[in-house]
Parts: sequence; C-alpha cells; structure tokens
Amino acid sequence: MISLRQHAISLVAVFLALAVGVALGSGFVADRVNSGGDSASSSLRSQNDALSAQVNASDSFNAAIAPRLLRGLLADRSVVVVTTPDAADADVTAVKQILNQAGAGFAGQIGLTDELVGDTSAQKLTTIVDQAIPAGAQLRPELTDSGGRVGDLLGALLLRRVQSPAQVNPGDVTAGLQALREGGYISYVDGSVSPGQLAVVVTGGELPANSGARGQLVARFAASFGARGAGAVLAGRAGSADGGSPVAVVRSDGSLAKTVSTVDDVDTSAGRIAAALALAEAQRGRTGAYGTGAGASAVVPAT
Repeated sequence: MISLRQHAISLVAVFLALAVGVALGSGFVADRVNSGGDSASSSLRSQNDALSAQVNASDSFNAAIAPRLLRGLLADRSVVVVTTPDAADADVTAVKQILNQAGAGFAGQIGLTDELVGDTSAQKLTTIVDQAIPAGAQLRPELTDSGGRVGDLLGALLLRRVQSPAQVNPGDVTAGLQALREGGYISYVDGSVSPGQLAVVVTGGELPANSGARGQLVARFAASFGARGAGAVLAGRAGSADGGSPVAVVRSDGSLAKTVSTVDDVDTSAGRIAAALALAEAQRGRTGAYGTGAGASAVVPAT
C-alpha cells in the first residue's frame, strides 16, 4: 500500500519534472520571439507567461507540501551544516529551514575557506591536522589528501553515529576547531557549533575551468566528513553536476558515492526537499544521486 508520504514524494517529482519542461519550453519560446515577426510575438509572450505561471505553481505546491511531507522525518537528530566559499547564502538559509521543517536540530555551521579549498598550503595544513587529533581518536591512514584529512578530523570532532554515541572531550573539540580557524581553513562563530549525527555540505554551481582540484577537494571532504556520522548529503545548485564540480566528482567516483548522497538542484524547492529525504535515507545506510543534472538517478528519493 502506498503511504501518504510516498504519494507526496511522487507529486513533488511530477511537479519538478513539469518545472524542468517549462524551463526548456520557455527557452524555445524565447528563441521563437527573437526570430519571429511582431505578429507572432504577442502570442508567444502569452505562452511564456503561462509557462512561468506553471513553474510558480509548482514551487508553491512544494512549499505547501514540504511541512506535511517532512514532519518528524529527522526528529531527535541534529545536523551540522558546512558551506563552501561559493555556496549561496539563500541556499544555506533555505536548507536550514527545510531541516527545521523535518524536525532536525541545528548543531551549527562551519564555513570552509578559500585557503582550504584552494589547497595552497598543504604542508601547513597537515601539521595542524596532526596536532588537532583528539585524544583516543585516529584518522584513517588511507586519507592523505587535504580534503580527506580535514573532513576526517572535523568528522571525528563533530559527528556521532546514532548507534555509537561516544563523545570526544569538549576541550579537544574546541581546541581542534580553533586550530583550523587560526590556520585560516575554516570559519565559525564561537559557541555556535556542537556535535551532531548528520551533515549537509552546501556548495555552489559549476566550477570554472581554471578551478584546479577544488571540486575534488570538496567532494573528498564531504565523503570523509560524512563517514564519521550517521549520514551526509552534498548539495549543490544548478551546474554542480557538471565538469569538475563537487557533485560531479562524487558521482563519478564509486567509493565516494557510496558514502555521501548528492543533490544537484538545492537552489530549487524540490532540491531542498530531496536533501532532507536523502538524509533520512542515509540513516538506513542508503545513498543516492538526486536532482535533474548529469548522473542523477532520480529527482527525489523514493521513500
């Protein structure tokens, strides 16, 4: 028997598919307006207005259904939000709102800096990471790259598996975070970050061709960070599944894709719903690729 939640998820997927079709159709209409004569332009503009109204209706539907669809989905769970330098403030705010609608607690926000994602001082970073490992903890020896090492350290400091709630000494957490901040690798507000079970890494869209290995670093960070907790999602906006952008890197690497779920349209209402659903799914040991970009397996998780 199909549950109300499953039915609602199907409707979200249908409305997002409609929105994508409308966007493509709008581009076609615009081309016709530009190439056609004045006699046809009025009719084409009317069609474009109608299509835009349908997109707005789908967004309104998603906004209305989200609280009912997500209610209690992440109850008794807290989420650490991590942002990359190119993450849009509006996306971060909207992600926090959708997590709140799902009943999750907010464990705090960490910002990765350009100094980190640019990987311009790897040796200095290695020294800081080695000195910041909390007592009794070990980092995974196979993680030798900057993104993997920092992700593993921050995961050890800030993430807990629900089934294994062992705590790191709060003093070690504070010292580790301060060491990374003083080194110029992360940013956060004092007293605003505490350990959680789940993680969302919010990134931007497609990276320019001259971005070097930034996408690789963010992707590996997200996977190693999330592996320390009960589930994680890497959420980017349109374009994040293209080229060497972080979502694209995860989807092209089977080992990373088994560790962290991806969403490639967090700048849409359906994408943010997908992020919350993917976090719930991750707690059951399942990961997936969601959205409308390259490599996505579904618009939203099925359950």
